[in-house]
Amino acid sequence: MDWNAIADEISDWIKDYAENAGITTLVIGVSGGIDSAATSTLCSKTGMKTIVLNMPIHQDQSQYELSNLHIQWLQSNYENVEGKNIDLTGAYDAFCEGLSEQQLSPLALANSRARIRMATLYAVAASSNGIVVGTGNKVEDFGVGFFTKYGDGGVDISPIADLYKTEVFALADSLGVIQEIREAAPTDGLWDDGRTDEEQLGSTYSELEWAMEEAKNPSAQKYSEREKEVLERYLELNAANSHKMNPIPVFKMNRRRVE
Repeated sequence: MDWNAIADEISDWIKDYAENAGITTLVIGVSGGIDSAATSTLCSKTGMKTIVLNMPIHQDQSQYELSNLHIQWLQSNYENVEGKNIDLTGAYDAFCEGLSEQQLSPLALANSRARIRMATLYAVAASSNGIVVGTGNKVEDFGVGFFTKYGDGGVDISPIADLYKTEVFALADSLGVIQEIREAAPTDGLWDDGRTDEEQLGSTYSELEWAMEEAKNPSAQKYSEREKEVLERYLELNAANSHKMNPIPVFKMNRRRVE
């Protein structure tokens, strides 16, 4: 597969969408992970003003440094890139303090980090005639729902949402994304213990990609024990997170009803 050609095609798609909408700026958060690195590079390739934000919240130092390293790499290669470092630790702490009387679960706190970052991205976008560019890949956005509703799931366009994670790695390689990011274990950066994506998901991305395809047309052949585990895990996550991936339910009025 010609990933250089695909990269050009995606960048053109981003630029065409923005220009048709009268948008002049692309805004994207970078986490130090492969998805945001690839997507921010695709945005940079458009030639449009691209604002990339590193938004640490009690961040693991290695993730923080990877984000900054990627921003520096973008700025050295693309004149249209503006990097910003916005430390949201204080905002998050104030948020938690305001809810101190409410017992918040670890998951609620993790999702709150993502939602504070989303609000920041939209504040920057609204102040620069911009749109927020999403970084979710196919298995996360449409398979297992591995994103925060109204957090990193709150975006205007999704350039890599039809690419599997393994394809994002191939795309990132063709884009020249720095080796440190391509070799880093994927993580959402929302937990104090630094847990990886695969630790949370219980499967590797390549396994989940297999399961996503297999679930469409289950094979009549016998699965190995590991394949059974992965398929069950995929179906479990898909069902539990369907509320994120499906349209919001809307009550339909029967306007022909006789009063």
